Amino acid sequence: MNTNYETILFEVENEIATITVNRPKALNALSHQVHSEINALLKEFMEANKDFTIAKGMILTGAEEKAFIAGADIKEMTLMSADEAEAFARLGQDNTLLFELLNIPVIACVNGYALGGGCEMAMSCDFIFATKTAVFGQPEVKLGLIPGFGGTQRLSKLVGRNRAKEITYSGRNVAIEEAKEIGLVVSVFESKEEMIEAAKVYLSKAMRNSPHAIYEAKRVMNEGNDLTITDGLNVEAKAFGAIFNSADMREGTAAFVEKRKPVFIGK
Repeated sequence: MNTNYETILFEVENEIATITVNRPKALNALSHQVHSEINALLKEFMEANKDFTIAKGMILTGAEEKAFIAGADIKEMTLMSADEAEAFARLGQDNTLLFELLNIPVIACVNGYALGGGCEMAMSCDFIFATKTAVFGQPEVKLGLIPGFGGTQRLSKLVGRNRAKEITYSGRNVAIEEAKEIGLVVSVFESKEEMIEAAKVYLSKAMRNSPHAIYEAKRVMNEGNDLTITDGLNVEAKAFGAIFNSADMREGTAAFVEKRKPVFIGK
């Protein structure tokens, strides 16, 4: 895989991939180049990791301490035409969808500012870990804008429609205590180092389970999020039946009966 990017870092250690947005002088703001590089990386990673040969878990974070991703690159946006702005929004939205489509769990590790596009990128991950310094929000209306990378859709699903409207209309910051209370953040940590280590420990433990089953659970939950309960249950039942054809299901159930640890192969 290509790992030579200018605005992001990519590394894999112990089957855990880490993507770091690396523009600390710009508080890791999302420029067109950042989105383009993330897009290229994720598409290549998805193709190369079909059999979980590269990684079984992923962390998304930002360089240094001040910001996860402070938002989109406003200076760059001021030069965009309406058509260019729509294309920029669609590129960012495509990246959020790619994180949801990955066959592995993705944890957003948020330190400092996660505003606008940063909040949107974090919400596209499976869940969010954060430090006590983390600050969330969708402040676009303060600039005469609206969220463009999925914020109008995902925030409502995560915290409820009325709460999402209140946060978006006000453009206010959401401190870490409230973010945890409303379910935007799963766990809070004292430092970035502690948070990253906790994410790695979580993913390492999750990797003991069937990667194929985790992927199917992720797929079904994401797909069902936009369906009625009846349609969602139908998706779940079909996936539950189909997984009985998998090698991991046969291995996992056999290991349970035989009172041994399973050896999963991700198929």
